Amino acid sequence: MINSKSPYPTRNCFVQALSGGSKHFLAWIAFCCLVLSGPFYAFAQSSPSVHEGGLISGKPIKIVVGYSAGGAVDIVARALSKSLAAQTGMTFIVENKPGAGTNIAVKSVISAEPDGHTLMLAANALAANMSLYQPAPFDAEKDLAVVALVGQIPVVIAVQSNSNLKNISNLLGKAKADPGLLSYASPGNGSTPHLAMEIFARAASIELTHIPYKGGAQAVTDVLGGQVPLLAMNALEVLPHTNSGKLRVLAVLSAKRSPMFADALTLSEQGFPGFEASVWYGLVAPSATPKTILTHLHLEVQKALASAEVREKMGSVGGEVSPASREQFAELLHSERVRYDKLIRQAHIKPD
Repeated sequence: MINSKSPYPTRNCFVQALSGGSKHFLAWIAFCCLVLSGPFYAFAQSSPSVHEGGLISGKPIKIVVGYSAGGAVDIVARALSKSLAAQTGMTFIVENKPGAGTNIAVKSVISAEPDGHTLMLAANALAANMSLYQPAPFDAEKDLAVVALVGQIPVVIAVQSNSNLKNISNLLGKAKADPGLLSYASPGNGSTPHLAMEIFARAASIELTHIPYKGGAQAVTDVLGGQVPLLAMNALEVLPHTNSGKLRVLAVLSAKRSPMFADALTLSEQGFPGFEASVWYGLVAPSATPKTILTHLHLEVQKALASAEVREKMGSVGGEVSPASREQFAELLHSERVRYDKLIRQAHIKPD
């Protein structure tokens, strides 16, 4: 027997519908469908749709930068973001997370949702920090997935414009005549320019004294003021001062000459064939990011790197774009990790 006096209103409605015959029952079913379809429809409408490649439409893509705004990495990240936004119709945001030699930024990306909406524009520090900091703060090859290599900016060796050191031969002569007395400034212990100079000194069998600074600005100031004779720095920091005639580049540490320093020879041209040390930039994502998303992002970055705007912006900071496959970028990250690990251990280099 059906109890028509249930304390539950909905149940009472259902009971009455059954007791009233099939007409009432069908009307009740229609009413329930109408009531339930309202919230369901609203939920469906508010749910984000999937963008081409597996990204979520309407959800911004964040590019994390481990340095302060205004530096080379930040400038490149913003130019790339602008180009990617224009060609995809999605929103790109650059988020600066400086500190701990970029480790804060790296860890934030490693722990982010692996959906392609959190990326990092990383540089050489990604490879070096696994050996520079102990215990290793992360394993970039396991904790992150490569997306795309973006570009490279050469490290340069520079002096005051009125320095007696005119070329690398002069530098070698002075360093061998007075071992350890010739010093150079860099933006800090474990920085790419510092590691590049250590590799050069070992290749040349000379002893140089490293003067580390907390960033490039003060290092450049002291070289301009004559407190330190040599400067190892990325091209961006040096370019304004070579343009003004206050600094002169002794050598560009890239594979080929830089159009920004037309008169400067490469280190390879001055007796060190094959020598190369550049600051490279590449996009990485959390390791669990689906391959379909990584592939889609890679292809979009390749389109952006072909744009005149991105190429011009890279050129303005003394670098050039470096299109490469994801596999090639992964190989670069691994080879850099091995090279820096050997150097850091042999030279007992510690972070600032």
